[in-house]
Amino acid sequence: MQYMLLVYMNENALNNDERQQCYEESTQLTHDLNASGQYLAAAPLQSVATATSVQLRDGKRLITDGPFAETREQLGGYYLVEATNLDEAVNIAARIPGARKGTIEIRPVVRLDGMPE
Repeated sequence: MQYMLLVYMNENALNNDERQQCYEESTQLTHDLNASGQYLAAAPLQSVATATSVQLRDGKRLITDGPFAETREQLGGYYLVEATNLDEAVNIAARIPGARKGTIEIRPVVRLDGMPE
């Protein structure tokens, strides 16, 4: 089963050196997951200041700068992994460097028939 592991953290939680270390550890984790056949995709996201939110209401697009919701923690990146069950996904999430100062949200991915591979 595929799981999306969403990395939430206050964008100011890490200084530049800590952020670089986090990126290096995250890169190593992706290599480890790839070697075990669990890696599907992963990437950090740019600052929430670069976000654009889109809504469709009554046939009209509403476009706003910034995230949809104001929160203490911002979505900072993701991992898409293959895991046999939630326990295995939790074990992977616990290895994500962002878990030390933020939160990793684990969501099973719904597979839709007819979607491209």
